[in-house]
Amino acid sequence: MLCRLGAWSVRQISAAQLRASGPPLLPAPTIGAQRPALPVWSVASVSAVGASGWYEALAASAPVRAAEEALLAAHAATGLPWWGSILLTTVALRGAVTLPLAAYQHYVLAKVENLQPEIKSIASRLNQEVALRANQFGWSKRVARLTYLRNMKRLVSELYVRDNCHPFKATVLVWVQLPMWIFMSVALRNFSTGTAHSEGLSVQEQFTTGGVLWFPDLTALDSTWILPVSVGVINLLIVEIFALQKAGMSRFQIYITHFVRTLSVLMIPIAATVPSSLALYWLCSSFMGLSQNLLLRSPGFRRLCRIPLTKSDSDTPYKDLFAAFYTKFLLRK
Repeated sequence: MLCRLGAWSVRQISAAQLRASGPPLLPAPTIGAQRPALPVWSVASVSAVGASGWYEALAASAPVRAAEEALLAAHAATGLPWWGSILLTTVALRGAVTLPLAAYQHYVLAKVENLQPEIKSIASRLNQEVALRANQFGWSKRVARLTYLRNMKRLVSELYVRDNCHPFKATVLVWVQLPMWIFMSVALRNFSTGTAHSEGLSVQEQFTTGGVLWFPDLTALDSTWILPVSVGVINLLIVEIFALQKAGMSRFQIYITHFVRTLSVLMIPIAATVPSSLALYWLCSSFMGLSQNLLLRSPGFRRLCRIPLTKSDSDTPYKDLFAAFYTKFLLRK
């Protein structure tokens, strides 16, 4: 059943079709061309706005004001101290917004993974067909390669459309989660500095006594570095879990993994220079991210979300993860 589309699609590539699928016309490179200078209006705007202008615009933007209102509403509805309101709001947002998107991301990626055998079959047949036509019409290796790539891209796109699982759909989580994280962070900073557009000064006063344990003042830095170090450690755990899950990563994936590791370590000194309210939010958000990552490994939860089964799925994911972690970090000499 799965190979039927591949066989049908390859048969549709007739000799005339392949002959017309030569390499695309590329614009001729301009020798000695230089990049256009920055427009005068652009230079003027940069100099006028300054280094802090963009942040002031962000801090006064509608999404940040909405985040402020959400925090105030949660605090008023629950009656919790501010540290509890921050924690509860973070859990609610991550559970109601990012968890469904993360489940959808896994759903799309599972369907893409299940398409790989069919894609390999189509690639093999298309390669043979292009080689045959190349010998018949005397194509160069470059023309044959471009013809193969063009038709392969078209056939794979048809598969993605057929199964409604284009890989770009898996990135929707990033496009929602990152802006939400930024807007919430800026809103909490506004409250901590008294620059919020909704009850800013009164909330700042409440923040000075709204903490708990070693950080009773949410407007002050965490001098113990417990919150910043915890943020970095949890982010590193998330990265390592992803790395342990992906066996045989590509060079690009390895570079990205190293970059995120570095970013996780850099978050420690950054979190040590912001008010404790931000560090607390970052810690809660990272902990929820780790929890969601582990939850989405559960076979029962994946069935509940109707995520298709794949060859890489395991009946004992947590046992396998612990074994991989033990082998990589504890048995290393």
